[in-house]
Amino acid sequence: MSLPPDRGHIATEQVHGGTVSLDMLSTRECVDLLSSDHEQAINAVQKANASISAFIDDVHKKILKGGRLIYIGCGTSGRLGVLDAAECPPTFQSDPELIVGLIAGGDASLRTSSEAKEDDPLGIIPEFDRLGISSSDTVLGISAGGTTPWVIGGLRAATKRGAMTGFITCSSIIEPLADHMIFLDTGPEPLTGSTRLKAGTATKLTLNIISTTLFTQLGKVYGNLMVDLKATNNKLRDRAIRIITSICGTEREESAAILENAHGELKTAIVMHQCDLDFKSATQKLEAVGGNLRSAL
Repeated sequence: MSLPPDRGHIATEQVHGGTVSLDMLSTRECVDLLSSDHEQAINAVQKANASISAFIDDVHKKILKGGRLIYIGCGTSGRLGVLDAAECPPTFQSDPELIVGLIAGGDASLRTSSEAKEDDPLGIIPEFDRLGISSSDTVLGISAGGTTPWVIGGLRAATKRGAMTGFITCSSIIEPLADHMIFLDTGPEPLTGSTRLKAGTATKLTLNIISTTLFTQLGKVYGNLMVDLKATNNKLRDRAIRIITSICGTEREESAAILENAHGELKTAIVMHQCDLDFKSATQKLEAVGGNLRSAL
């Protein structure tokens, strides 16, 4: 059996000088150390704000023209991508196909590790074929160490298909592999090589920022309220009623009636009340401005 590549030069594989006695700490000492060490994750994301912003702006342009955003990753990185993609439809009432998360090994890898899959640089091709990845789309690779063949191969395949590419990594020494490089300088992990710690935290925060900012730009947010929701259960109905009360200045009982008249569609309910329109007219008004509530009002 041949030796695997030496990855000791990668930041996430290096030894953290401040945690070499981790196994000798008390429970409280371990908790204090791990929590304080995570401060670097926040700092890393803030230092990458410019590159994150540039990526979002370009993705926004692509999506306005009918494109999609595809997250690709393995292990922790892949799970975080799938998680963020899965949370977009219930949060923003977005099309489930607009932001898609792909993980090496498929959905089974969300629960069961499948590290062997990540060594195949062509492993993602069947998924790209299924989705019909094209020049309209954006593919965002996620790899803390920056060397995962499945992800790098995916970025190269996406480029050949004309897609815009981005790459989130915690390694500064890799060559530029995408149109947008997002470097999160989290440094060595307190548990050597365990990128579910600082690297995972920084990656999740970055993905949350990307999707939240993107959908805000797409008119899914009014002020700081999630207005693009359909009240399909008690929790969402309660939230919708409170949002109507906040925006329209109505009492809770009246807000509930407004929501019911709009068939549970929050933005439509607000436009109906504020502009004194029926359901059909309010719907048309929203459609005319791309669903942007502030523009409709």
